[in-house]
Amino acid sequence: MTQNIAAISAGGKHNRSLKTVFFITFFYFVIEVVVGFMSNSLALLSDAAHMLTDVGGQGLALFAIWMSSRPRNEWKTYGYYRTEIFSALLNAVVLLFISGYILYEAWQRFSDPPAVAGIPMLVVAFCGLIINLISMKILRSGSRESINIKGAFLEVVSDMLSSVGVIIAGCIILITGWLYIDPIMSAAIGVFILPRTYTLLKESVNILLEAVPKDVDYNAVNNLFTATPGVISIHDLHIWTLTSGMYALSVHVMMGPQSTLNEASQLSRSLKELLATKFKINHTTIEIHIDKAEDVLNNI
Repeated sequence: MTQNIAAISAGGKHNRSLKTVFFITFFYFVIEVVVGFMSNSLALLSDAAHMLTDVGGQGLALFAIWMSSRPRNEWKTYGYYRTEIFSALLNAVVLLFISGYILYEAWQRFSDPPAVAGIPMLVVAFCGLIINLISMKILRSGSRESINIKGAFLEVVSDMLSSVGVIIAGCIILITGWLYIDPIMSAAIGVFILPRTYTLLKESVNILLEAVPKDVDYNAVNNLFTATPGVISIHDLHIWTLTSGMYALSVHVMMGPQSTLNEASQLSRSLKELLATKFKINHTTIEIHIDKAEDVLNNI
């Protein structure tokens, strides 16, 4: 039996939290851009650039969650769940470009660091730190379930550390007047973003390539089937992710010639229960073939 795909996605469960963080982030982004230009701080403007990707990424994630809630149809039999993965992928690509631009601008400023107004820079950075800590708390639980929410959470963590970097740069400029700390700290922010962006990009691509979910042991699932009494062999075992928190599986199971239709039906039900309990795989298609019999039991 192919189970109905009608559950709310992991991202959808945390839609309200993401909306709250989106409006908070957008409000702070506007303030940071204005003060960044007024203070002529690259560290502040680079943090604002990263904040812009947060606003865009969170907006895209909200759109993807809305899309994923649309019902499936005869053309989209799995519905629109994959829009959340495309959202995370696009977000990661944008972050890569932003990181590269920040590093480029930092390199340019090393040759001739401009004057920076330290006090406005510090005030905005402190506000940003508080806002990012609040946003982290809001998104923490959802980041464990949804790749979309995880992307937003990682961006907020990056912003929080960026705010710390801006605060450090502002304090050093006020105390010593050493302007090189501004491009140094902005470069550190750009470098910090890269590995986390790569992780998000890799997870998104793996899902789109229908790789085995990272928290599912393929060999353990294979052994579950082959160790079940009555099963002679299996083939065409596939495990993939529909969207965050939704795993699917299809497999052909071979039973002995002495097996009955009732035994095959019972075997299918018990296997599905085990897959759901042990591996959180709830969307399964198990095709059972009784060896030397003429009937193939499709989707029992």
